[in-house]
Amino acid sequence: MFTYYLDAAITTVIYLAASFVLFIVGKFVYQIFHPKVKVAYELVEHDNFAFAISYVGYYIGLLLAVGSAVVGESSGLWLDLMDIGVYGALAIVLLNLSIIITDKFILRQFSVKKEILEDRNMGVGVVEAAVAISTGLIILGAIHGEGHGDGGPIVTAVLFWLFGQVLLFATTIFYNVVIPYNVHKELEKDNLAAGIAFAGAIIAVANLIRFALAHDFESWILTVEDVLADVAIGLVFIPLMRFLTDKLLLPGQNLTDEIVNQEVPNVGAALVMAFAYIGGSILITWAL
Repeated sequence: MFTYYLDAAITTVIYLAASFVLFIVGKFVYQIFHPKVKVAYELVEHDNFAFAISYVGYYIGLLLAVGSAVVGESSGLWLDLMDIGVYGALAIVLLNLSIIITDKFILRQFSVKKEILEDRNMGVGVVEAAVAISTGLIILGAIHGEGHGDGGPIVTAVLFWLFGQVLLFATTIFYNVVIPYNVHKELEKDNLAAGIAFAGAIIAVANLIRFALAHDFESWILTVEDVLADVAIGLVFIPLMRFLTDKLLLPGQNLTDEIVNQEVPNVGAALVMAFAYIGGSILITWAL
C-alpha cells in the first residue's frame, strides 16, 4: 500500500513539473509574440491591473488546454508526458494567435495594446482574458474528444480551434446586435461593466463549443452540426438570460441603465449578468 501511494505521489509530482515547464515555455512564447510588452514592468512597476487581468487569462487558457492531455485515462507516464508536451506546445501557439485575432477582429475598432498598456483599460483586459480562456476551453474540447478526423488529432485540434475562433467572432457580432448599446464604444470609454458582461457571453458560448467538441469524433459533418446546434442554443440564450436576469436576479432594475447609462457603470450588475451567461451555459451542457 505504501509503495502504491509513493508511486502515485511521484507520478503527480512529475505531471506538475511538466505542467510548470509548459507555463515557463508559455511565458517565453508570449514574449516572442509580443516583443514590445514588458511583462515585469507592467505587473510590478506600472501596477497595470488591466494587463494583469489579460495576462492571467492567458495562463488560465493555457491551464485548460494542458488539461486536455492530462484529464482522462492514462496511457502510461511517458506517453502522457509526450501528450502534455505536444498539446501544451500547440496550445501555447494557438493561444497567442488567438490574442492576435482578438486584436485584429473581435476588438478591431481600436488599438488593444494602447488600451491595455497605455490607458490601463480594465474592460478591454477582461475581454482579452475571456478570449484566451475561451480558446483554452475550445482546445480542451477538441483534444479531449476520442477519435479524430483525417490528419490525426493535431490537425483536428487546429481545425476545430480555427472553427471556434470563427464562431467566437460571430458571437461578438451577434452580441453587439442584440445588446442595446455599442460594446466597442463602451469598452473604449473604459467601461469595465460592459467588458465583464461581454466576457461572460464569450465564455458561455465557448463552453458550449467545448461541450460539443468533447463528444467522440464520428465524422466532420456530425461534429460541425453538433457545434453549430449548441452555438445556436447559446445565441438564443444570450438575450433570454439577459431578460431573465432583469426580471429575476435584478428585479425592478434595467441592466442597460446600470451598465452604460450611469456616471459610474455598475460593475456588480455586470458581474451578475456574466454569471447568468456562464451559469446558464453550464446548465445547458448538463441538460443536453
